[in-house]
Amino acid sequence: MNRTELLPDRPGIPSMAKLPDPEVIDPEALARAYAAGDIDLICVVGPTASGKTRYAVQLAKALRNAEILSADSRQVYRGMDIGTGKDLCEYDDVPYHLIDIVPAGAKFNIYQYQAAFADAWASVCSKGAIPILCGGSGLYIEAATKAYKFEKQNGVDPSRLPKKPYYIGTLVSREERVARIDRRLEERLKEGLVEEVRGLLETVPAPDLIYYGLEYKFVTQYVLGELSYDDMVVGLGNAIHQFAKRQMTWFRGMERDGIRIHWTRP
Repeated sequence: MNRTELLPDRPGIPSMAKLPDPEVIDPEALARAYAAGDIDLICVVGPTASGKTRYAVQLAKALRNAEILSADSRQVYRGMDIGTGKDLCEYDDVPYHLIDIVPAGAKFNIYQYQAAFADAWASVCSKGAIPILCGGSGLYIEAATKAYKFEKQNGVDPSRLPKKPYYIGTLVSREERVARIDRRLEERLKEGLVEEVRGLLETVPAPDLIYYGLEYKFVTQYVLGELSYDDMVVGLGNAIHQFAKRQMTWFRGMERDGIRIHWTRP
C-alpha cells in the first residue's frame, strides 16, 4: 500500500503526497537481462536531489562494464557546472556522455539531444558496455526512450533508439528531498555559484542565462541588482522545490501512460 507523508509547510507545495513502494534492484539480474537482449538500456530517473547520479554510478560499478549517458537539459552546456550540479567527481572512473557538449549561451533543442543520444547510445553498445541513461529532464528521457512521440517531426529514425528500456526511479521522501534541496543550495552558493554566473556573464548575454532558468535566472537577477541576496535565495529555493514536484508529476505521468518504473531507495 502506498504511504502518505506530511511535508512541512512551504509556499506553493502541497502538504500531502503518496510515494510508491520501494523495490530492491539486483544488478546481476540486470546484467543477465541485458546479455539476453531482454533490455537494451537502463534508465535511472528521479527528481532533483534524489541521489540518481550517485546511484547510477554505483550501479555502473556493480555492473562492472557500464557507461552513463546524461539526460539533463542543462548539463550539456560547458561552463555551467555548479548551477547544474554536474558533480563530475562522483563519476570516478565510470565513463560518461552528453555532458559539456555545447557552449553556454547556445540553444540546444530536444531534437539535437535525441540525435546526440542516438550516437552516444550506439557507441556504448558497440563497445559491449551496458548503457545507463541518467537524468531528471522528462522530455529528454522520453526523446531517448519513446521515439514514437517525435518521429513525425524532426526526430531521428526510431530504429536508432532503444526499444526495451528498463526504468529505475530514485525515491526519497518529500521531507528528505526538501532538506536536501535546501542543503545543496547552501553548499552551491558556498562553492561559488554567484562567481560562476558572474564569469558566464562576461561572454553570455544576461537574457540567455536567464533563459536557462532556476539557478541561472535568479542568480543573474541578483548580479544585475534586480534581486537582493536574501530574495534570490528564497525565490530560488522555492523554484527548485516546485521544479522537483513537476519532475515527479512527469514521472508518475509516464507510469499512467503504461511505463513501469522500478522505484528504489538509493
